[in-house]
Amino acid sequence: MTGVGRRTLLRTGLLAGGAGVGALAVSRLSDATSAPSRADEEPPPPAHPATMPFRGPRQAGVTDDPQPFAAFVGLDLPAGATKDTCRRLLRVWTDDIDRLMAAKAPLTDLEPELAEVPSRLSITLAVGPGFYDAAGLVPHRPSWLAPLPSFTIDRFDGHWPQTDVLLQIRADSPVAVAHAQRRLVVGAEPLAVQRWVQRGFREPLTSSRPGMPFRNLFGQVDGTVQPRTDGADDALVWLGADGAPAPHGLAGGTALIIRRIAMNLDTWDRADRVARENAVGRRLGSGAPLTGRLETDQPDLRAEDELGFPVIDPVSHMRRAMPAAPHERILRAPYSYDEAPTGRQRSNSGLVFVSYQADPLRQFLPIQRRLAEADLLNVWTTPISSGVYAVLPGALPGEDLGAALLA
Repeated sequence: MTGVGRRTLLRTGLLAGGAGVGALAVSRLSDATSAPSRADEEPPPPAHPATMPFRGPRQAGVTDDPQPFAAFVGLDLPAGATKDTCRRLLRVWTDDIDRLMAAKAPLTDLEPELAEVPSRLSITLAVGPGFYDAAGLVPHRPSWLAPLPSFTIDRFDGHWPQTDVLLQIRADSPVAVAHAQRRLVVGAEPLAVQRWVQRGFREPLTSSRPGMPFRNLFGQVDGTVQPRTDGADDALVWLGADGAPAPHGLAGGTALIIRRIAMNLDTWDRADRVARENAVGRRLGSGAPLTGRLETDQPDLRAEDELGFPVIDPVSHMRRAMPAAPHERILRAPYSYDEAPTGRQRSNSGLVFVSYQADPLRQFLPIQRRLAEADLLNVWTTPISSGVYAVLPGALPGEDLGAALLA
């Protein structure tokens, strides 16, 4: 035997490999620095993200490009809460949210350094039916602000019930989300008590894929058909945007639906590419319909294969979710979740589905009914919670959130 041991060989190999990698890196760096720059090359993203404005007729966090990290916090008012309780809660939160979104620490912040890093933080406040009960505003509650009808595919487990209030917190930094969440929850006590938190993530937006769409954990491009966010489809999202009277105190607000959908990745792993794309109705790679090449191509629902079967399955997810009327469009901004499995689970993953719409009864319910009746993705997905909330209008300078509602 030679005197060269395994440890020596490993060291030698690592050093040799390190030298090779280093030389390659230097060579590439030299090539990069010597290559002429292209005038049409896209500029790098800004090193420090901007802050988002808080004051205005509408709240941030609805039609803005979704940030990659989010937390949705459900809170309940205490027993015996009154309109004064609601007013004091919204006053506290208005001041705290105003400061946090400007990258300034709230007055009671014990970790102000965490608040002072701009991260495109947006905080959106919405209220549930219980808020109207406590504030004595039941006669003014919109007809759509109530639990959704029960669907046969629902398997609610009670961990994320409907709450009186919802905070949606989104940012480019998970630290900003966590810090804002804690400051708002702690600052609200005892006027509101946290019941649950749902955290989510999504890929950061890029110049090649701006806007709402993203890939969920099935690899599916989610959110292709959306209302426009440049003002053209405001009537589909914002209350009162079409000139019709908005519910009392909600002009400039919207309706938010949040549903937690468990995704069975273990059984999805057993489906081949053909089965997956047949269930979705689109190509997983490009997001294009099975009859097209681009994600934006209109699907040909009459196309048949050589055996005479529809190319796009009649119960594929895309076909069932397609709008049956122009108003059946909702603004979706979902987030994935991937949490620690329990028991013998291999994964605990899914979707925090979030949508905004002016009227859930006309826009969301018809779509959801079709999906509940027949959707191939139901084999792998299970809704386990649901909630409906009214996103309050924005706060103008000198106003508190909810001022018009509580007037």
